[in-house]
Formats: sequence, structure tokens, C-alpha cells
Amino acid sequence: MAETSPNPVDAPEATRPSRAPREPLWRDALGERLRSARRERGETLSETADRAGISPQYLSEMERGIKEPSSEMIAAVAGALDTTLGDLALQVAERILLDRSVIEIERAVADRAAPPSGPVCRAAYALAA
Repeated sequence: MAETSPNPVDAPEATRPSRAPREPLWRDALGERLRSARRERGETLSETADRAGISPQYLSEMERGIKEPSSEMIAAVAGALDTTLGDLALQVAERILLDRSVIEIERAVADRAAPPSGPVCRAAYALAA
């Protein structure tokens, strides 16, 4: 008879493996930034998508982090939102750095260790200030 491994859900809290926070993904951060920029302009998916030359469905999938769009597609949407590919990429990178720092801090608190102090955290603290 095959031995079964214990179910982590049934394990006592102290022995249950901790679930590591998920690393932020580029497509998720990009989607959040695109949706935020579109809403700040008070536009519908159709209005922004029309100017970018893509379908509203595709833009919706970009905003929800479902699609991995090409740089050309991202540049088209950035242009429709009156920004540049470079500025949009910088905003997304800043968000990822901030999210990553939050994950590092959560891990440190969970481990009851000293707060992290690496370059990612310093960048996050600088952005948050």
C-alpha cells in the first residue's frame, strides 16, 4: 500500500508550510497601470482601444493581466493614453519594485527577522517617501 503524505490543511498551524507571497508579474502590473491610466482619463475600453487600433476585448485582457502583449501593442496603448512606452515601463517597474519590497517585508515579519535592507527595499522606501 502506498504511503500518503499528510494533508497540510490538517496539519497543526506550527507545522503547516507557509505559503510564500506570489512574486509580482509584469503583465499584472502593466494591466493595473493601463486600467488606472484609462480610468483617470474617464475613458471606456472602446474609446482607448479605438485610438490604439486594437479591440476592446484585447485591451480588457491586457488590463486583466491575461495577455502578454508585444512591445508594439503596449506602445500603441501607451500612445492612446498620451504617454510613452518608456514612461509606462518605468511606472510598471516602480510598481513591481514596490510590490516586491512589500513581499520581502511580509516574509521578514513572518520569519520574525530584521526587516530587509537590500537595494529593492531601499528603492521601495524611496518611492514611498
